[in-house]
Amino acid sequence: MLGLKIDVDTYEGMKKGVPSLLKTLKQFDLKATFFLSIGPDNSGRAILQLIKNPLFLKKMMRTNAPALYGWRTAFNGTLLPAPMIALSFPEIVKDIINAGHEVQFHAWDHRRWQDELSSKSEDWIKEWFSKGAVGFEKLTGRKPTAFGAPSWTIDDRVLSIIQQYKFDYLSCTRAKTPFIHEEINILEIPSDLPCFEEIETQNGMSIIIEKIKDGGLHVLPVHAEVEGGIFQNRFRELLEKTLSMNMEIVPLKTIKAKLDIQTLPIRKYKMELLPGRHSPCAV
Repeated sequence: MLGLKIDVDTYEGMKKGVPSLLKTLKQFDLKATFFLSIGPDNSGRAILQLIKNPLFLKKMMRTNAPALYGWRTAFNGTLLPAPMIALSFPEIVKDIINAGHEVQFHAWDHRRWQDELSSKSEDWIKEWFSKGAVGFEKLTGRKPTAFGAPSWTIDDRVLSIIQQYKFDYLSCTRAKTPFIHEEINILEIPSDLPCFEEIETQNGMSIIIEKIKDGGLHVLPVHAEVEGGIFQNRFRELLEKTLSMNMEIVPLKTIKAKLDIQTLPIRKYKMELLPGRHSPCAV
């Protein structure tokens, strides 16, 4: 079984990437889980990472970031005002829901969480969740039942605050198999496969296929800006090959329903720098 976890991180990803992915998923008659960034797109603040983190610059060059994310994204929140992401496109959110996909909460301000979480106060984190939850409910008419942390970045304060929201599951780590978070007794459905942008373009398909060829349970992290953009043909090819291997492709809620929670290990996350990443992820 292959779960599709689609993260929407930017304004352009919501505007262009999501409709493209909806078209692709309809073509294959597949359902996925969309984790939405609700609030401001401050992607332009990534310029600070170019200065502070050589690995981030290397990633931007390797992935051809301007083609991947678009030039406007590079200036949002700096030279250009930060537009709202999902809140700017309520009709697209309705399209996702009407097509039968699962919709969950990814972020309020993705960029600031990704770059600044460790330096922010607990009150800032609480307000971030509060704004995101209110915006999510405004768009969907319900409270989110799952959370997928931006860039798989969490800390103990985050897990403590998460308990208030009574999520059915989290998808906040890059662990190899599902587990129960030790601190809060909540199910984690991790992304165990690499993102397209983390691996070499030429070999990426074979790397992912090699990991899933023997079956089992896997989750593929997809980004609206990537597989809904310049990698959309490669994504379609991956779906074709996966289906030809008799793998069932499903949203994360289907995985949750099939897991025997009582048999899962209880684990404590740790932060680790993974290949192709510029900052540590929870594993």
